[in-house]
Amino acid sequence: MQVHPLIETNAALVEFCALIRGSDFIAVDTEFMRENTFWPELCLIQVADRDHAAAIDPMAPGIDLKPLLDLLVDNEDMLKVFHAGGQDVEIIFNLTGKTPHPIFDTQIGQMALGQAEQVGYSNLVEAWIGLQLDKGARFTDWSRRPLDKRQIDYAVGDVTHLAKIFPMMLDKLIKTGRGHWLDEEMEKLADPANYSVDPENAWQRIKIPTRKLDVLGRLQSLAAWREREARTKNLPRGRIVKDETLADLAAHPPKDQDGLGRVRGLSATWRTNDIGGRLMDAIANAKPMSKDDMPERAPRGPGLGKEGTLVADLLKLLLKIRARELNVAARLIARSDDLEALAAGAREGIQMMQGWRYDVFGHAALDLVEGRMGFAVVNGKLVMSEIDPNAAIEI
Repeated sequence: MQVHPLIETNAALVEFCALIRGSDFIAVDTEFMRENTFWPELCLIQVADRDHAAAIDPMAPGIDLKPLLDLLVDNEDMLKVFHAGGQDVEIIFNLTGKTPHPIFDTQIGQMALGQAEQVGYSNLVEAWIGLQLDKGARFTDWSRRPLDKRQIDYAVGDVTHLAKIFPMMLDKLIKTGRGHWLDEEMEKLADPANYSVDPENAWQRIKIPTRKLDVLGRLQSLAAWREREARTKNLPRGRIVKDETLADLAAHPPKDQDGLGRVRGLSATWRTNDIGGRLMDAIANAKPMSKDDMPERAPRGPGLGKEGTLVADLLKLLLKIRARELNVAARLIARSDDLEALAAGAREGIQMMQGWRYDVFGHAALDLVEGRMGFAVVNGKLVMSEIDPNAAIEI
């Protein structure tokens, strides 16, 4: 594989994009900083196909990333491969208003081939190509310039290794017949709705123990105000006002700006400064939320009771056994709330009761709940066995 020098000019970027344009897939990674900002500060983009790899410096003076971004979001013939790529996809969405598509995430792919649910990149590399990575540059300040050779080599290595691993992983997924298991997960990752936050809906992220329309109306107004302040100032939301303080202001609004000085979580300067004035405007302009806009109550967990809880525990045990047999991450097959819903008597709207999940697990879970299957120990190993419900003994 040819590793190109750090790309810092438009001419070099156009030339590199022309080299990889016809590739069937590219591996993509980014280095960014976001500890002190609302928007992630993109510091480096790394890209590799089977034959070429390069790091692109988005902070280089005058550089235009459009040729690369067009490849990522407008080329449906090229698969974009990431590892734990949620934040990378978010950055691309922020730059373009689109997400890369089609997309593949090797962390999710590994779930279908092994039991690790959150496998790190270094573990992935060691498992597939037997290479132990130098982690020394992992926590570097990627925004500082110039970047040294060690930093660039580390960053480019992320995609060169990924470009080697992905074809191997894809081949194994095809041989095991599990490739289609991941289609739904990959489409979720590429869904733009995951990365777009309307300020008017920002309140839904904040927990508040009330359904009073006036309180929720103030919370909606305050959360929208904070979202706009954070974006304008490019500061994390919590640096403007923390969630719990917003909830407290919504439930117990001060009568005037002077009262902000007595609110826990705000400094005394808010009594007289401009941002305090804008906060008070948000409260003053708030209107009670309409009943039509109020979201439905979150469904309570199923009323399991003691017996139902035992059944849910048995389902979790069954899931562990089945995941071990398949050598697949249990979370890819079913989640705890699905198991509890089935134990409580639900049969509709449960993901594991549909498609491939039903084939590999759902039908067995249903047999267990309805008394057609039980546990047995054979040669010291816990297995499932069919039973006659009429012959079962109640204990």
